[in-house]
Amino acid sequence: MIHREVTIGVSARHIHLSQEHVELLFGKGYELTEMKPLSQPGQYAANETVAVSGPKGSFAKVRILGPARKQTQLEVSRTDAFALGVNPPVRESGNIQGSAGIKLQGPAGELEIEEGVIVAARHIHFHTSDAERYGVADKQLLRVRFPGERGVIFEQVVARVSDQYALDMHIDTDEANAAGVKNGDKAEIID
Repeated sequence: MIHREVTIGVSARHIHLSQEHVELLFGKGYELTEMKPLSQPGQYAANETVAVSGPKGSFAKVRILGPARKQTQLEVSRTDAFALGVNPPVRESGNIQGSAGIKLQGPAGELEIEEGVIVAARHIHFHTSDAERYGVADKQLLRVRFPGERGVIFEQVVARVSDQYALDMHIDTDEANAAGVKNGDKAEIID
């Protein structure tokens, strides 16, 4: 059997904005600017940030990830959710129906979204060729072992397969802290 290793990417709180919301928060015709590329082709951390406020607390500078998407989505850890005073569901990216709402503030305006706050389900992006090599299907739930002094096995890791992806596992800061891992560490898909 092939050794199925994957690189870990730790995902801190961040937001994806629709172009309509980019313009409401930053001004008519505004385009996000790239600060640095991310692990997934065509995705980047933008120079721009927004403030987010919930019933209990707020974060002043939440990084925007670009390019603009069809719908606005804030991804937070469970710890972040407690600090904001919201109770978002654990979901795959893009599945925001019935999720928590939040207030957003940018330099040119503010708005309140009624849904769009999620705790992102832990997942692995597979390029189609990597999925074939590893024997993994899209949406398959995997178990992944994290070695080290705080070694853990994460279950319910969603496989996301596309010829637009690069092989990379995404976990949030709570999960990374629990496992004692950082960006670039390796984990092993065990089944």
